[in-house]
Amino acid sequence: MTIPNLITVGRLFLVPLVIVMIVNARWDFAFILFVVAGVSDAIDGFLAKRCGMASELGAWLDPIADKALIVSIYITLALVGAVPIWLVILVVSRDLMIVAAVLLSWLLDRPVTIAPIMVSKLNTAAQIAFAALALGSRAFSIDPGPAAVVAELVVALLTLASMTAYLAFWLRHMAG
Repeated sequence: MTIPNLITVGRLFLVPLVIVMIVNARWDFAFILFVVAGVSDAIDGFLAKRCGMASELGAWLDPIADKALIVSIYITLALVGAVPIWLVILVVSRDLMIVAAVLLSWLLDRPVTIAPIMVSKLNTAAQIAFAALALGSRAFSIDPGPAAVVAELVVALLTLASMTAYLAFWLRHMAG
């Protein structure tokens, strides 16, 4: 168990805490915990890559923690009316499509390795920024105005682009 893996496990433990804070409208604590989770993701990635602490377990744990955080936050924010449900359906559908494609590849004895691509990294950054905007605007009683609509559209477009790119990659893999 490496230090980055411990940090990642810690991030997994933050997920239910953030959800409880959102459900109880404790926006300030939800925002702080979400920021801590985001910073921990940057720290564990830095340590794994730059300090030679990468591991196979970490390669699996990190994306699981990232998806657990993003999907849980988006669903919870939609349940309390803080983000539009259509956007949550899009974000969750993308992740379900990727997981289903990987599982189907394994079942068909054509395993595929999904590695992050640039549009996926931009998508994740946009999703995190939008969630932080939704939490932060409530925590500090700030009306984000048109910035919220722009951020929402950026998340939607990047999610669709990422979904399309992964689907194209998977279809090429399966056809080859």
